[in-house]
Parts: sequence; structure tokens; C-alpha cells
Amino acid sequence: MKKQQAGITLIGFLVVLIVIGFFGYMAMKLIPSYTEFMGVTKAMNQVASSGVEGKSMEEVRRDLIFKMGFQYVDDATVTPKDITMERHGNAAELKVAYDKRIPFLYNIDFLLHFEKSVTLQGNVGE
Repeated sequence: MKKQQAGITLIGFLVVLIVIGFFGYMAMKLIPSYTEFMGVTKAMNQVASSGVEGKSMEEVRRDLIFKMGFQYVDDATVTPKDITMERHGNAAELKVAYDKRIPFLYNIDFLLHFEKSVTLQGNVGE
């Protein structure tokens, strides 16, 4: 009785290893940007929940940048021009929108767009 071999060949194993390595390298490049965005989100929620009664937009922006420093958000990632405020009726909404470019291989880059908005508690002065 002849047994039939089962399993993967060396060439097949190398192909699988290359594919796993490629996606692992991609994850190593992208995951830090997403954890940084989670820090931006946490800082925004802290600013929104602390209340902004009587603060100017510049004070809110400065407070947000200060809190993002504790969340390990790079100063070059979120600039003051990326932080805006919109009014919807009586409520003010703090919005952060920025793009991040991550070099990958040779002339291939990832362009990530992050956007988050939170409703502020209290009235923001001008």
C-alpha cells in the first residue's frame, strides 16, 4: 500500500512566508499612525468633557495641543491649522482633520486621512 505525502513544499512555504512578511511590514508601518490617532481622539474627548465655558478658540486649541502631548502625538502630525471649530445651533463642535503620509517601499507611500469631531460642553467665546 502506497502512502501519499501531504504538506507544503519548500517553494510553497517561501511564498507563504513572503506574503506574511509583506503584510507584517505593512502593519508595522501603519499601526503607529492609528495608535497616534487614538491619542488624538482621547485628547479631544478630554477637552470636550472638561468644559470650555468662556474660553476662546485659541485657548481651546492650545489646551488640545497640550493634552495631545501627553498622548504621544507628534507636533508635526497635527498642526494648529488642522484644528477647527464649527457651530451647529447653540453647540460648538471641535474638529480635527489631518493627513499623514507614510513612506512604504521605494516610491510607494500610504496616505492616511484622519478626521474626528466632538461636541464641546459650554459656550466658547470668540
